[in-house]
Amino acid sequence: MLYNALMILSRIIRFLPYDLLLFLGRILGNLYYLLVKKQRERAVAQMMPALQISEREARKLVKESFVNLARNMLEILYMPNLATKNLSDYVTVDHPERIEKVLAEGHGTVVLTGHVGTWEWMSGGLALMGFPITAIAKLQPNRDYSRALDDLRATVKVEIFNRGTSELLAAGRALKKGKVLGFLADQDAGPGGAFIDFLGKPASTPMGPAVFSKKFNSPVLPMFIIRQPNGRHVIEVREPMRFEDTGNTDEDLFRFTEKMTRILENVIREHPTQWIWFQKRWNTPIEMKKENKHHTVKSEKAGSQ
Repeated sequence: MLYNALMILSRIIRFLPYDLLLFLGRILGNLYYLLVKKQRERAVAQMMPALQISEREARKLVKESFVNLARNMLEILYMPNLATKNLSDYVTVDHPERIEKVLAEGHGTVVLTGHVGTWEWMSGGLALMGFPITAIAKLQPNRDYSRALDDLRATVKVEIFNRGTSELLAAGRALKKGKVLGFLADQDAGPGGAFIDFLGKPASTPMGPAVFSKKFNSPVLPMFIIRQPNGRHVIEVREPMRFEDTGNTDEDLFRFTEKMTRILENVIREHPTQWIWFQKRWNTPIEMKKENKHHTVKSEKAGSQ
């Protein structure tokens, strides 16, 4: 029933002018901010020390981040329009040549990104531009919602490997075929992650991007979709990063993951209203840390959508 309701809602929303969709997102975001006390207070509490700002400033930014999140959710339902209308009216990319250059090497590329902006539109936009986009996706708790999300992704030609299946083997094959493999690297990775300071506090960090980069000799492209003042999106493609092998696997993986974490951290500081501040990013205490030796693709808990 939920699946049918979401798909019907998607068909209705797709008839709306985009600027009206953005306006509705502002209304819903403000309402959401008022209604969900638990998430609102967690977001404020996590933002204040991370950005070293006052509670008043944090509440203002968190409120705007809820607006951005509401717009993101509406845009996911609106996503099939990316394939049927003029894509550049919604999404542009600043340095497509950087993607083309690393793909020409023949080892695929690992995309480092996070829950910044409408991340589903980044993969969808790039796929519609002709890039071979794949991603590891986290199954949602509700099966109908997961099914609806996968069907909406399919309209924009994104290949998804659902976590909990044989996703790591499939992701490895994608890189061998020279495709783009996306990771959301800003989630709590549990006891097996690398504990790295993130926005001023140790956080269990997924090492998937570093592990895949090492194993398949794939460059890493930091890439983020940033909402502009007019509501549209620009995909920012940073300079590629390369795994440096000194012979000490554990230290090399940790060091590379730390470099990527600094990039993600800086993007969030630059665009604080476009990140999900209430997520449980610091959920695993450092006391639960497991000692991981010689990480492999099979054992690594990779970041996922």
